[in-house]
Amino acid sequence: MKNKSGPSLKKKLKHLTIGKALNPFDPRIFHNLSLITLFAWVGLGADPLSSSSYGPAEAYLALGEGHAYLAVFVALGTAATILIISSSYSKIAELFPGGGGGYLVASKLLSPKLGMISGCALLIDYALTITLSIASGVEALYSFFPAEWRILQLSTAVFLVLALIVLNLRGVKESVMVLMPIFLLFVITHLALMSYAFVDHFANFPEIASGIVRDTATTTHALGPLGLIFLLLGAYSMGAGTYTGIEAVSNGMPVLREPRVQTAKRTMRLMAASLIFMVIGLMTCYLLYQVKDVEGKTLNAVLFENITKDWGMPGYYIVILALVSEAALLFVAAQTGFLGGPRVLASMALDRWVPTSFASLSDRLVTQNGVLIMGCSSLALMIFTGGSVSFLLVLYSITVFVTFSLSQAGMAKYWWDSREVLKNWDRKLAVNGLGLVLTSFILVSMIAVKFNQGGWITLLITGALIALVIAIRQHYNYTAHLAKKLDRIIPATAAAKPGAVPEILENEEKAAGFDPKAKTAAVLVNGFNGVGVYTLSSIFQSFGSSFKNYVFVEVGVIDAGTFQGAEEVRCLQTKVEGELERYVDIMKKRGYHAEAVTAAGIDVVEEINKLAPEILKRFPNTTFFGGQMVFPKTRGLRWLHNYTLFSLEKRFKDLGMAFNIVPIKVE
Repeated sequence: MKNKSGPSLKKKLKHLTIGKALNPFDPRIFHNLSLITLFAWVGLGADPLSSSSYGPAEAYLALGEGHAYLAVFVALGTAATILIISSSYSKIAELFPGGGGGYLVASKLLSPKLGMISGCALLIDYALTITLSIASGVEALYSFFPAEWRILQLSTAVFLVLALIVLNLRGVKESVMVLMPIFLLFVITHLALMSYAFVDHFANFPEIASGIVRDTATTTHALGPLGLIFLLLGAYSMGAGTYTGIEAVSNGMPVLREPRVQTAKRTMRLMAASLIFMVIGLMTCYLLYQVKDVEGKTLNAVLFENITKDWGMPGYYIVILALVSEAALLFVAAQTGFLGGPRVLASMALDRWVPTSFASLSDRLVTQNGVLIMGCSSLALMIFTGGSVSFLLVLYSITVFVTFSLSQAGMAKYWWDSREVLKNWDRKLAVNGLGLVLTSFILVSMIAVKFNQGGWITLLITGALIALVIAIRQHYNYTAHLAKKLDRIIPATAAAKPGAVPEILENEEKAAGFDPKAKTAAVLVNGFNGVGVYTLSSIFQSFGSSFKNYVFVEVGVIDAGTFQGAEEVRCLQTKVEGELERYVDIMKKRGYHAEAVTAAGIDVVEEINKLAPEILKRFPNTTFFGGQMVFPKTRGLRWLHNYTLFSLEKRFKDLGMAFNIVPIKVE
């Protein structure tokens, strides 16, 4: 039996770093773990808000000398795009309240394969979000330190990735609350500085208006109308990093507080409003203070120094505080990758595009495997690129526009298909149609601009991931096809009446009476299917009528698909009970005593370990059975299946309990 001396050292360390296990059946658990609007804004809105550290500056500088006042048009175009994309994703949250965002939109409204492409692109983008955010934050942080300290820059970035992995393994809410002070510091410092700039230079706004007219006229005269348009579009596309992260709210729906759709909409409005304020505010301030590019400094640093140059020593410290908050917010922005990436992986796992283990929950009720793979991918990218921000910027923001474009196309198709039943469908179609044009233009522009600079690496990695998930899906389809062959024996078994024994059980005798001390077969099943029926048949073929009692055991797995509320967990339990009743009914018709034992949990092995002693207490002479399909041509792909029975067999034998695995080979 188990050692009762107390928790092992391994378990103590786990509790210390990650925390103790949570109870998924606690009626308060969904409420306690979910994020209210403010926390969601922090956890999911940090990525787009942090892009104001470089997005508006990239667009402003792309205009070049003599065209600075045209930045107003770029700022307004960026603000309009933010409104269109955020509005679209608010509608996506309504249509898909269970989460999934751009992946589900493309899968359900376009095609599963396009959804898969959207999901793969998002995963690459989220991994790059983590890597770039941390690398940028570390670079900004070390700019305040002596040059000789920069040898530690990569090590610091790696350490921070590991720290975020641990925080997210503890839970979403805990990780967000730790990072919230950084987020609020950024908002307060930037809001205060820009508000002061607006008030102090209010009299200069007419000058901006005249500057816009002057730059428009001179640029049109020098380049022509088409040249003016191309200049504006080029600068507009260079600020594309500003939009990354907007989709995170619709992807992270399961972590939001009920009512989720309303929480998502409020979060999206907060995110869009704050991002628009930052974009328009920063670009306006660049013009008010005639900010120029200074080597070794960010444009925001130059701006803040100009705003506070007459403030003396307090101004110096305020600038330092604002810039440190920018650097720190980039660390918070990495949280978006840890929230969104595992959610997309879980959705793809439920559709069998990636290993099903990515939909599993840890005892902290987080998608642990998703957090680990996102963290490990970020670590690999960090080491591969050496934490180079300039190189990571080349790789960044291409893939997210694949998802944006497919999402806009899916929503446009939805409004068109629903035009006969929905009011104002034409307005909604116009919004998403315009969004499709804008995001597709940015996608093409980003590929064209970044391809030869290294953007081809992003496309290559995305293509390799797409090829991998296609191979995984083909394997799952292949094994599902083999499993369906076993289902052919179900109709005859299920339809049998008392006295009418199907072929697979035809030579068995009916048992008389009920004796709990008689030989008992405890059959572990996973739903009412051919595997379970075949396992039952094999018991008769191997042991005849030796077993007088039958106990059917099933554990309903609480994964990312079912852990979305107390109602979903109750539905899972009801489903499991209904499946086992069909087995019980079959055996009772044949005169055997049969019972059902059910449970629900995140770990099948642990739950069955809890049930087994109770079964043995009621039926002392029990042998456990479980059917395991043996698939041909699976070498190298064993990691796609959990092989739970082998873990149970080892543990049962250690405890001295009889356990037999029934191999099921389907040719």
